[in-house]
Amino acid sequence: MDNSPEQDPRGPLPAPLPKNAPVQAPGTDLAAELRASDADRERVADLLRDAYAEGRLTADEHGERIEAAYNARTFGELEPLTRDLPSHPGAIRHNLTKAPLEAPAPAPQPALPPARAESPTMVAVFGGASRKGRWRVGSHLKAVAVFGGIEIDLTDAVFESPEVVIEVVTVFGGVEVRVPENVSLHGGGAGVFGGFEVREQTSADPYAPVVRVKGAAVFGGVEAKPRRGKKLKEWVRRQLDG
Repeated sequence: MDNSPEQDPRGPLPAPLPKNAPVQAPGTDLAAELRASDADRERVADLLRDAYAEGRLTADEHGERIEAAYNARTFGELEPLTRDLPSHPGAIRHNLTKAPLEAPAPAPQPALPPARAESPTMVAVFGGASRKGRWRVGSHLKAVAVFGGIEIDLTDAVFESPEVVIEVVTVFGGVEVRVPENVSLHGGGAGVFGGFEVREQTSADPYAPVVRVKGAAVFGGVEAKPRRGKKLKEWVRRQLDG
């Protein structure tokens, strides 16, 4: 009589995992030590900005994570920064996964038109002047309106300096300044029988450009404020860091 134990027809069972064995997260089949690029860091920063705008992160949390994102060297350091954001982890983990060989190459993005070079001075006398669209803004801009009006729109501008100072003088005229909602806006000026209003804000992103508006309005008005729904996306960190 054969007393040998009956063999399982499915074959030998795999050995159980140790209790503290690390579990590999889904979508991370590429080593987390893979070096991240500048574009990867910017992609994470964009997701963190969106999460802050949605109220998922406090200003302190957002500032800490933004700084960690820009200092990250590998995907393994980037991925935890969005792990607790319900709508975001998939996009980050996708960066850690090898694309299948048959996957089509991403469609090339249409090239943006080159930014215009403009004079650092704007003057409107008994008329109007406007500057908007894709134009290059440097560190200093002066606007003078005498019996006229000037519109300065920075929402699609290409910032070439970490700080932009706009000096405004109006006499029986008006100047209107619009900035993206994710930059810092500060300043103020003198209103002599007129108004000088700057709706100040400080961006949660420590690397975002700063716009300062100063000057005087005599029998006229100056207004500077963020334009909601418009975010600055085009500036080079290396240029802003000097």
